Amino acid sequence: MMFSKSKINEPGPKATEAPAPAPATAPAEKSDFKAPAATKAKPPASVLSSDLHVEGNIRTTGDVQVEGTVDGDIRAHLLTVGETATIKGEVVADDVVVNGRIVGRVRGLKVRLTSSARVEGDIIHKTIAIESGAHFEGSVQRQDDPLSTAGAKRITGPESAS
Repeated sequence: MMFSKSKINEPGPKATEAPAPAPATAPAEKSDFKAPAATKAKPPASVLSSDLHVEGNIRTTGDVQVEGTVDGDIRAHLLTVGETATIKGEVVADDVVVNGRIVGRVRGLKVRLTSSARVEGDIIHKTIAIESGAHFEGSVQRQDDPLSTAGAKRITGPESAS
């Protein structure tokens, strides 16, 4: 009961029983917990439903879940490609989870191809996981910073020449 609401609401009597630094550290701890919670609080993922067809690029700092078709590039923090989804373009995200189909290059810090994934294109990653049953045609290259445009240009050069 040292951390009950009554202690917070009645600082006078409790301050005499407990040393003064104890109440001072409790609010400091609470403010430490509030700061990360405020920075982690973000809107829910944007969902592109299975009946939606997008022609054009999508760019967000948030999370995107694609269930429909996208003809264009996607840049996001977390991209989840649903089983019914098809993306024709380049995908760039911190985390990429592929359950559906991507035709184009994938660049991500963490890339995961599930058993239902179909990827036709190169994957540039920091870490990758490919489940049994996933279909993948292309090359895989590990880079420390796969999201950088400099890394993409280095990859594009040889592909264009061949």
